[in-house]
Amino acid sequence: MLEVKQLHSWYGESHILHGMEFVVNEGEVVTLLGRNGAGKTTTMKSIMGLVPRREGSIKYKGAETINMAPNEIAKTGIAICPEERGIFSSLSVYENLMLPPVIAPGGLDVNTIYNLFPNLKERAGTAQGTKLSGGEQQMLAIARILRTGAKFLLFDEPTEGLAPVIVQQIGRTIGEIKRLGFTIILVEQNFRFAATVADRHYVVEHGQVVDMIPNEQLEANMDKLHEYLGV
Repeated sequence: MLEVKQLHSWYGESHILHGMEFVVNEGEVVTLLGRNGAGKTTTMKSIMGLVPRREGSIKYKGAETINMAPNEIAKTGIAICPEERGIFSSLSVYENLMLPPVIAPGGLDVNTIYNLFPNLKERAGTAQGTKLSGGEQQMLAIARILRTGAKFLLFDEPTEGLAPVIVQQIGRTIGEIKRLGFTIILVEQNFRFAATVADRHYVVEHGQVVDMIPNEQLEANMDKLHEYLGV
């Protein structure tokens, strides 16, 4: 579904990605694991066209997107849930949920989304976005891209700073989203969480993929993973 080859990205003079290469198959959950500064978030933003300068190849469903603008990439069916969440403080939960435009058929209806996120249903018409807890804000950030019809989802650090019970709920939700036919790239530092949801793990160092570990082989590669991640 997605094929990245020899991807280089820059912020100004800073060369961040140095030939990223990986593939994601339809229906998979794939993680990008690595230390802070390895290039994981830049990879996600490069896929969405949110990096000023990119070179290489990013093909989505066989079509090259490297020279497309972010709004054009979004219309192909790719959506990002950023680390900072981007919740609008002046809007209610329902208004935040309804704000992104529908770009393709097949998005989830509001009732299905509320079944996935019961907390949001309870607070839909009353709470402003930034008056939600951190976990509820993360749920809202995920929920609103499910309406759009995008089928390829980019989740950047969805569990960062959240309580363990909320992390477990996010994990169950990602599993359910996968069962509904979505394909997901997940940036994570918590590989123990990643192991509960992912099919494969790409390890990123210095803007390159240095290893790929199938989830069923994660336990056997734990020593190597600890070395990669410095934990």
